[in-house]
Amino acid sequence: MQIIPKVLLVNDDAASLLALESLLSEATRAQHYALLKASSGHEALRMVLTHDFAVILLDANMPGMDGFETAEAIHSHPRSSAVPIIFITAHYGDERHRLEAYSKGAADYLFTPVIPQVLQTKVAVFVDLTRKNLELQAKTRELSLLNQDLRVQRVQDLERINRALEQEVAERKVAEQRAQALSIRDPLTNLVNRRSLIAQLEHAVATADRHGGEFALLFLDLDRFKQINDTLGHEVGDELLRQVAARLLAAVRVSDVVARLGGDEFVVLLEGRGAAANAARVARKIEQAHTRPFEINGQRIATSTSIGIGLYPQDGSSAAQLMKNADTAMYHAKQHRRGSIEFFREELNTRERERAQWVAELHAALEGKQFELLFQPRAALPDGAVVAVEALLYWRHPRHGLIAAARFLPDVADRLLLEQVCEWMLGAACAEAARWRAGLAQTATQAARLSKVVMAVDLALLQIRPELAARVLAHLRSCKLPAGWLELEIPEHLLLDTRDSAAVLRQLKAAGVRLTVDDFGSAGAALAMLRELPLDAIKIDRAFVRAIGVERGTDMAAAIVHLGRALGLRVLAQGVHTAEQLAVLKSLGCDEYQGELLSPALHAADMLALLQARCGAPAMQIPPTTSPDQNQAALSTPKKRGQSR
Repeated sequence: MQIIPKVLLVNDDAASLLALESLLSEATRAQHYALLKASSGHEALRMVLTHDFAVILLDANMPGMDGFETAEAIHSHPRSSAVPIIFITAHYGDERHRLEAYSKGAADYLFTPVIPQVLQTKVAVFVDLTRKNLELQAKTRELSLLNQDLRVQRVQDLERINRALEQEVAERKVAEQRAQALSIRDPLTNLVNRRSLIAQLEHAVATADRHGGEFALLFLDLDRFKQINDTLGHEVGDELLRQVAARLLAAVRVSDVVARLGGDEFVVLLEGRGAAANAARVARKIEQAHTRPFEINGQRIATSTSIGIGLYPQDGSSAAQLMKNADTAMYHAKQHRRGSIEFFREELNTRERERAQWVAELHAALEGKQFELLFQPRAALPDGAVVAVEALLYWRHPRHGLIAAARFLPDVADRLLLEQVCEWMLGAACAEAARWRAGLAQTATQAARLSKVVMAVDLALLQIRPELAARVLAHLRSCKLPAGWLELEIPEHLLLDTRDSAAVLRQLKAAGVRLTVDDFGSAGAALAMLRELPLDAIKIDRAFVRAIGVERGTDMAAAIVHLGRALGLRVLAQGVHTAEQLAVLKSLGCDEYQGELLSPALHAADMLALLQARCGAPAMQIPPTTSPDQNQAALSTPKKRGQSR
C-alpha cells in the first residue's frame, strides 16, 4: 500500500493560499504527498486533531488567532507536539517575529515572495522523513505479527534501515544547508550567479561520473549589446538583460539552471535523461524567443543570441574545460553568423589556437614593419580617367608570403590591435599620397589633373568613435596633405551601430575629407540615415555587380544608381571584372568603377608610374596591369574585403 504523507497549508488570505498551493501542485499531482488547507488558526487546530501531518506551512500574521498562538496550541497537544512548522511572513528584517517563531517551535522561517525551489526542497525533506518514518512504523507493525524466532533478525534489519534512513535525512539536511549557502543570485536578473553555477556544474559532473550520465551546457552571448548599452544608456541595457533572463526562464524547464556570468553572458545547464539530445531543441527555442523585439521605454530593441553548446563528458573532462569549450563554440557561432547555434567540436580549439597565433604574429608584424599597401585605381565613367586610388592592406608574412587582409583580419577579436593596424594603414596611405603629390606635379597640366585624384582608405577595421575625426586630421597635417585628397570608405554596417556617426562624419566633411558608403546594399541602411549623413558617394556592393545579367542583379544595380541620384550622391561600382558588367554600369549612369577589368592592385612604384602616365595624357581606358605579388595573392586567397576591388 502506498504511503502518502500529508502537508497542511494555513493562510487567511485566499490569494496567498492559492499561490502557495500552486507552488506545490506538481508534487501533489505526482502523489508525493497530500495537501490540506486551512484558512484560520481555529480550523488548523481542528484538522491536526484528525490528521497526522509531515509539516505545517503557517502564516505568521492572521486575524484572531495569529500564527504564533496557533503554533503554540498545536505543539501543546500530544498528538501534534512534534509536527514541524515552517512560518511564512512578508515582514523582512523583523527579528522579533523571527525569534518569537523559533520560541514557538518553528522548524524554519520563510519570507514572501517565496523562492519556489527553496519551499519545494524544504517541504520535500520533511515529507521524505515522514514517509520513511511511516514506512518504518508499518514495518514495525508487521514485525509484531511475525513469530518470536524471526523477530530478533528483523529488528536488526530494521535498525540498520533506520540508521541508513537517518543518515540519508542528515545528508539531505547538510546538502540543503550547502545549497542554501551557495544560493547567491545575480542581483540584476535574480538568476544563479557565477559562483553558484560553478558549484552546481561541479555537482553535475560528479553525478554524471557516478551514474554514467550526461548533461549539456549552453553558453549564450547577446549580439550588439555593447552598442545598445552605449547608444541607449545603461538603464535600458539593464532592463534588456532582465527581459532576456525572463525569456530564458520561460524557454527551459523548472529543473534546468539558468545563470548570468556577468555582462551579457548567460549559461543554461540541462541535466537529466536525454539532456544532450534536448540541447539543440532548447537552443532553438531560446533563439526563437529572441526573434521578437524587446519593448523598453516605448522603444523596440532588436537583438539576437549566439549560442555555443558543450556536452559532458565528450566535450570536456571537467567543469572548467566544458565551460571553456562551450564558450569557444559560442565565439565561433558569433563569428559565423550572429544569432546562430554552434556545437563544440575539437577543430574549433585548433582554429582558436591558429587565431591566437595570428594575433601574436600580427603584433610582431606591427613591430617588424611587415605590412605594406597595394593600390588599385578607380576610373570615371564614361571617359575612363583615373580619379581615385584605393589603398589595400597586405602582410608580407615570413612564411606565407604576401597575403591579403581578408585572410588574417576577420577572426581577430582584439579591437586595440585592429585599431593599431588601421592606424598604420591610414598613416601609410596619407604618406604615400603626399609622396605622389610631390613627385607628380611637374607641369601645370599634371598638377590640375593630379588634384582630382584622391586616396581612398577603407575603415572596415575601425569603429566610428568621437576621436576618429581628430586622428584622421592629425595624419593629414603630419603629411601636409590637403583634406580633399583623402576619401574614407565606411562600411554600411558601421553607420548602423553608433549614435556618434553623424557628428564625427560632419567634422570630417567640414575639414574637406570625402566620405563614401562602402558595400552599399549589404546591411540595409535606412533611407533617412543616408539623407541625414554628410556623404559624398555610395559604392555598390560587389555581390550586385557580380550578379549583373543574372538573378535580377541589373535591377538592383539600377535601383542603387537611381537612389544615389535622388540623394545627390555619386555612385561607384567595385569588383568590375567583365566588359559586359562595365557596359551595363555605363548605361545605368554609374559615375565610377573599379576592378580587375581596369587594373589589379599594384605596388606603389607601379601605381606611381601609371599616375604619371595618366596625369600627362588624354583620358582613356587604362589597359590591365599585372603585379606578380598580386597574382600570387589572388591565386591563394579568394576575393574578400581588403583585396582587389
